[in-house]
Order: sequence, then structure tokens, then C-alpha cells
Amino acid sequence: MVDFFRKMGFFAAVLMPFWNIPLILRIIKRKSSADISLGWLFGVWGCVLFMLPSAILSPDFILQSFGLINAIFFTGVVVTVLIYRKK
Repeated sequence: MVDFFRKMGFFAAVLMPFWNIPLILRIIKRKSSADISLGWLFGVWGCVLFMLPSAILSPDFILQSFGLINAIFFTGVVVTVLIYRKK
């Protein structure tokens, strides 16, 4: 049973950051990121980046996976917001 929960946790850890993709696509489609608060954006991004070293150093592979994938995808959100904020 423990193995099942670990697999389920790993699946969720990898899948959750992919929910950033619809946000990125919506910004690109609308060609605007005006509805995204820069305070929220940099606050979340800062927390994600500050947690990343701890996640990478963790012996838990699920936390390592989540931390790395989340940092990559949320950085994609930040880049997309900044690109469309300039226009």
C-alpha cells in the first residue's frame, strides 16, 4: 500500500506543475498579461526558487521531482508574463 501512495504522490508531483501550461497559453492567446499581478508573480516565483535547493537536497525523490519541475514551469510563466507585459 505504501508503494501505491508513493507512486500516486510522484504522479501528482510531476503533473501539478503542468497546470501552468494553460496559463501560459492563455497569455499567449490574448497577447496580454495585464491581469497577472506582478506582486503575486514574483512572490510565488521567489518562494519556488527559495524552496528549490531544499527540494533538490531532500532524500525524497518525489519532492526533488516536484521542486525541479515546478521551478522550470513557473519560470516559464514568469518569462511569458514579462514578454507580454512589455507589449
